This record gives sequence, structure tokens and C-alpha cells, in this order.
Amino acid sequence: MRIPFLDLRKSYLEIEDKIEKKVISSIKSGRYIGGKEVNDFEIKYSKFCNSKYCVSTGNGLDALFLGLKVLGIGKGDEVIVPSHTFIASWLAIYRTGAKIVPVDSNIDSFNIDPEKILNKITKNTKAIMPVHMYGQPCEMDKIIKISKKYNLKIIEDAAQAHGASFKGKSIGTIGDITAWSFYPAKNLGAFGDAGAITTNSYKIYKKVKSLCSYGSVKKYENELIGFNSRMDPIQAAVLNLKLEDLRVSNNKRKALAEIYLNELNKDKLILPKINEWSKHAWHLFCVRHKKRNSVLRKLKEKNIETIIHYPIPPHLQKAFKKLNFKKNSFPITENISKSVFSLPLNPSLTEDQVYYVVKTLNSSL
Repeated sequence: MRIPFLDLRKSYLEIEDKIEKKVISSIKSGRYIGGKEVNDFEIKYSKFCNSKYCVSTGNGLDALFLGLKVLGIGKGDEVIVPSHTFIASWLAIYRTGAKIVPVDSNIDSFNIDPEKILNKITKNTKAIMPVHMYGQPCEMDKIIKISKKYNLKIIEDAAQAHGASFKGKSIGTIGDITAWSFYPAKNLGAFGDAGAITTNSYKIYKKVKSLCSYGSVKKYENELIGFNSRMDPIQAAVLNLKLEDLRVSNNKRKALAEIYLNELNKDKLILPKINEWSKHAWHLFCVRHKKRNSVLRKLKEKNIETIIHYPIPPHLQKAFKKLNFKKNSFPITENISKSVFSLPLNPSLTEDQVYYVVKTLNSSL
């Protein structure tokens, strides 16, 4: 049996007729920037997140960058961010000219450790960027408490957390700004790049809206130094259709994840620890093993595809060499990067396929 990590073609074929009708209708409309599909998506997604406002962007990185810009982050400022994250979180901060201030992760949740944030706060700290890794929410109550005490802004990186919630409160409504990615592999994925920002602040909403479109509120009148970051209507059409079934597909992810949690060998494999107060989006199912490479070879021999998220942490990437971070600067993050790997988990998988992964992985240990 062959188990791909993710088969986007199969997920497309499951909704082929509906999606083609939707996309063709969008093309025939003659409106290729903005328009009804984009407006509809912004309204529907804000409702899905229980947020007041949503602004679509060209991609998730732009959503993070524009969110930081709207919060006034720039040169001389410092932004606290987890050391264990996809590099986009760091790139967004770097693009503003602000200083990246990494904080090590919690070994159980993979998320930023709130207890370690306090030691990194200085007079120049302006914001915290919690990242909801793999779909599990951060400890937002502790992070909010810190932000209020030191008057810091919160911009959440929710690129992997579509449909997640913290103590009953939807991700997308907790911080000042939440940035989203709709990269094709996400729980809610487009057919190309796309992103969005959600917020409960009308002031933030209006400013992001302007920044996304050349700093203009009214055509040919530019009040701000803006950018060009807009979701095209075809991507919006795809997302509008997929959004209708997002809760159903997330529930299937959860059901498959529970098979892994219940059936994998807990004595020989480190499974993810799920906080009782969180609703996990299950974007990824990540486990850890000291002899990862040996285990992955055995899985590959049995035609099971896995991925490592992420083998090189941002502080050790060549791109950030001049920031002068050394090995062992963030020991927990480096521990995770050396031992973690992701098992197949998506709504197109069957229970039989997941049980096959379980049986093969257990025997490989």
C-alpha cells in the first residue's frame, strides 16, 4: 500500500465538478481583481473565525508583514517570536527592519514557552508573535497577560490553525491581529498563494485594506506608502467553496489523529501532547524519535511518505547568518528539529491507510 503525505490531486477530484463550475463562473465574470468572490470570502471567513473584520492578502507572509506594519513595527523595535517555526514568521519581522527576538519552545506543545518570554522583554519590545504550531493554539491567556503588563501588541501567526480555538475562543479573535495563509497544503488551501488578516479593530481593518492596495482608499488617491498584496477572485472562489466543508474536514482530521494517538507505541515514540483547553486544528501530526532517520528509511521502504517540519530552525539558516545565533542557542528547538517528523494526516486518507501507517511505524520501532 502506498501512502502519500498529501495528495492534492485526489482532494481536487473529490470536488472537481463543484470547483470547476465555481472557477469558470469567476473567470466569465470578467472581474479579475477584487469583486464579489473576494468580498464574499472576507465576510464568510471573518464569520467563521468570529472576528469582526477580514482583509484578504496575496499570501501568508504578506499577511504577517502587513500586520506588523499596521501595528507600527519598524526599525529600532523588537518583536518576540518562537525559535521553532517556519521561516516566514522571522522573514516578516526582518522585512519591517525590526529586531527578531527568538524565544525557545515548550517541548510538549512545540509552541513558544510563555515562561521564557519575560526574560526577553526590553524597553524596545513592541510586539509578540505567537505561532500556533501544527494547529495547536499557544497559551494565549499567559501571553495576553504579559502583553497587557508591558503594553505590547499581539500578532498571531495562524498559518496552521484554521478552525482551532483556545478555551472556546476562536483563533482569529484573540490578538490585535491574526495572520493566515491559504497555501494549497493548509487545512483551508487555495489553488495557489493566498492569505488574510482577521481583526476586531476597525482602525486596523481600514489601514490594512489600504496598505494591500498601494496605500489607496479611493482609486488614484494614495494616503500611505502601500504595497500590492491582493487575493485574486479565482483563489477566493476556491476558498469560498472549500470553506463550506472546513469544519467537516477538520473533524475528519481529528478522527484520524485520534487513531494515531490511541494506537501508536507510546513507549517508543514521543507523541504530541494535547492541551485539554485547546481545540487542535490538526494541520500536522508530528511525533519525535531519537533515531528518526532509521525510522523514516523503514517507512519509505513500505511506501509511506513523511515530511520533517522543520529540519533546520530559523536561527541556524544561512539566510540569518548575520544575526550571529550559534548552535545550542535554543536547545529545545534544536532537539525538536533533530527528532521530529510528520505522519500523513489529511481528509483524503482512509482509516485503513492510517492503520497501515500505525502498524508499519510500530513495527519499525
